[in-house]
Amino acid sequence: MNKLKFLALSSIALLFSCSNSDYSQTTQNEPNLVIRLKFDKNQVRLNNLGQPAEIGEGNAAQTPIVNYMSAHYIELAPNLYTLLGDGEVIYKGEETTAGGAQAIDFNKAILGQDGEVFLSIPLSQVSAGNYDWVRVSVSYQNGTIKFLNSGNELTGTMASFIGYNNYISSFDINGQTVEVNANKLQGYWAFETLGYVIDGQAPEGAVTVPNPLFESSPIPQGSCVLTGEFENVLTITGNETEDITINLSFSINNSFEWNEVNVDGKFEPSAGETLTDMGLRGLIPSVTY
Repeated sequence: MNKLKFLALSSIALLFSCSNSDYSQTTQNEPNLVIRLKFDKNQVRLNNLGQPAEIGEGNAAQTPIVNYMSAHYIELAPNLYTLLGDGEVIYKGEETTAGGAQAIDFNKAILGQDGEVFLSIPLSQVSAGNYDWVRVSVSYQNGTIKFLNSGNELTGTMASFIGYNNYISSFDINGQTVEVNANKLQGYWAFETLGYVIDGQAPEGAVTVPNPLFESSPIPQGSCVLTGEFENVLTITGNETEDITINLSFSINNSFEWNEVNVDGKFEPSAGETLTDMGLRGLIPSVTY
């Protein structure tokens, strides 16, 4: 491994040690509820309480390129008082005890890209009613970031497992295969640059999870359930003849944030700059009839 590659990977390792299948069930004979993903770099940037948030004092941030995302749980909520789990659960990914404790089975998870259909199910499987809110438990992100190392600006791929617990046999990161065969708690990560991979475990608190309903409908610690209010109310009558599409727009606006040592707006882990946040910064769902 040449010196530049070694320094780049060593810096990323220091950063984290120091910082806080196809699920489609559609049919051709009936209308479906279609879930589509969007990653918006210009969408409002929120904090854990669902309020607009600036970059923290002494920090800098960048908007990553999101390559893939996975969700483990999607629930429709009729109103702001609907507690998590009491709404209409339209999707829950597969789980397993292969690694010991109950965990998300990552290797059976759906990986969605920007603009893609993540899920499609018959509308007959969804209860009729009006829904004002949606909750999405994000379990995995894969994105590309820029960083500075010894004066050289490089790019790397970050794989972040942010579900409550994740059983991983193996996974691919930018063409490199990582063997795990174990459970990994929320915050397990891997980073690839220049064809080399390192991995580790981030501490608690490095993932913002916006929930505008924190007072009326809180979420459990470590669940990574984002909450968003529909721009236009979702109405399901039970008599639909055409598909209904839910567009889930996630804010990636400066979602990769770090503490600055050299105040230049460039992420430089070799200078001691450490990650402070890597969570999606909001969810705005909308409906297309």
